[in-house]
Amino acid sequence: MRSTRSLALAVLAAATIPAAFATTADAARYGTRTLEQGDSGSDVKKLQRYLTEAGYDTAADGEFGRGTARSVKSFEEDDDRRVNGIVSRSDARGIKAAAKEDPSSEGEEPEEDPAGESPGEEAPGDEAQLSEDGLAIAPADAPEEVKQVIAAGNKIAKKPYKYGGGHGRWRDSGYDCSGSMSYALHGAGLLKRPLDSGEFARWGDRGRGQWITIRANAGHSYMMVAGLRFDTSARKQGGSRWTDEMRSARGYKGRHPEGL
Repeated sequence: MRSTRSLALAVLAAATIPAAFATTADAARYGTRTLEQGDSGSDVKKLQRYLTEAGYDTAADGEFGRGTARSVKSFEEDDDRRVNGIVSRSDARGIKAAAKEDPSSEGEEPEEDPAGESPGEEAPGDEAQLSEDGLAIAPADAPEEVKQVIAAGNKIAKKPYKYGGGHGRWRDSGYDCSGSMSYALHGAGLLKRPLDSGEFARWGDRGRGQWITIRANAGHSYMMVAGLRFDTSARKQGGSRWTDEMRSARGYKGRHPEGL
């Protein structure tokens, strides 16, 4: 009888230990453990929120799945880190720092509908240039639609990152990655409504365009316009969505507006 009771207690203890470990993991503070695909908990949710604030759209569900791993890899690649999708304590600090670099949007007036924006100053030839203040200068030889995309993009180039920004309305105090692209493309009359990153992965024609190339997957999107990159993740490099620094297109589908 005593032997049977001891066995039952041992079985109960064995079942309880993993549950205790799971509870500890779920309550782990952000940055106190290495995170990778398959993990879950409040620190994973915090990671996902920081990734989104840093410009890598990530669902904050507390589950480290393929979408979160994809966002982590994008951050690692942009930040010149080892690309493995695993969040070390150093990676966690870097992601948090990148998220905190976005300035507050308080007190800013929302932009008007960008359709029909005037191109303004132009650069000679067929390649866009960066101005000293981080805005894009449209190339003189580009089609009018490309010049208008650049003009609209300049209007929000330094706007704060805002998850969901630009999707409920064209006028907003901040924009996420797909909202930013939607705003710029709408400025040339190429979009009638904002698209999310997944929709951009299916929008337009396949492959690279002559003037505009969209790179999109379920977690992030950006575009190349006349040789410059328009990307929310570029803001940490100088406060503007425009940059002349390229990034790998691995993991992204290439699309382009018809004829461009």
